[in-house]
Amino acid sequence: MYTRKNQRDLTAAEKRAFVSAVLELKRRGDYDGFVRTHVEFYTPDGETGLRSGHMAPTFFPWHRRFLLEFEQALQSIDPKVSVPYWDWTVDNTPAAALWRDDFLGGTGRERDQQVMTGPFAYSAGNWTIRGNVTDDPFLTRNLGRPGRDPIALPSKQELERAMSESVYDVAPWNSTSAKGFRNGVEGWVKPTVDQPWRNHNRVHRWVGGEMLGAASPNDPVFWLHHAFVDLVWDRWQARHPKAGYLPARKLPASDEQAGRVISLDEPMPPWNVKPSAMLSHAGTYRYA
Repeated sequence: MYTRKNQRDLTAAEKRAFVSAVLELKRRGDYDGFVRTHVEFYTPDGETGLRSGHMAPTFFPWHRRFLLEFEQALQSIDPKVSVPYWDWTVDNTPAAALWRDDFLGGTGRERDQQVMTGPFAYSAGNWTIRGNVTDDPFLTRNLGRPGRDPIALPSKQELERAMSESVYDVAPWNSTSAKGFRNGVEGWVKPTVDQPWRNHNRVHRWVGGEMLGAASPNDPVFWLHHAFVDLVWDRWQARHPKAGYLPARKLPASDEQAGRVISLDEPMPPWNVKPSAMLSHAGTYRYA
């Protein structure tokens, strides 16, 4: 069993090892495969077909498996590497350690949001964006959206609002679910409210650039963000031990969400793994 550490507690050597493994995965061409997988299984409410990665109860177990696949790929390069997590309720400014030149690099320059610092800057020669909605080959960020439309990262109080939910998820099991832990963390809110994004979603908005779309794994901070989301799920399970994954059973054909939502013991693509198999990571990794 290995440990996932808070990024602020990484040693200089641990930072170098993580960055080196990510860059090598990119050099081999395998990293872009993870980006394509995330794009493929990002199915919004408005589209037909099965929803697995987002806007669905499988948000947590799907991303747990996705992170494990990525982590195992890194460990095939360096067995000592694990994915650190970013607690964005604490390290909540562009001055936080993860944005320094020795780790992920900082925000993008004003005119085109191109990241110019750190190992993932296009100018460093090792990080070319190949799968995105634009043709730009460089990593982009706009930390905090300074200027006309600034945004703040979620606070501890806002995350606590989701943590206090006593039910995992509720019908209609999508972005409009008004209650439940899953959407409380994933963060879909009606556009008419003052703050249209909560928790997980607002973090994507705060980082900006590549993190805004389905190809968000193009920015390596994606993995640190979702490692913390995974830890948040752990903490919620510990607080609500009797609150299991929902829906527990396959939805009946009469339900308008039938065939679009994965229940506890139905397989999640692309791995054919059930949510019930991802409810715990005991014996595989722990969080420091």
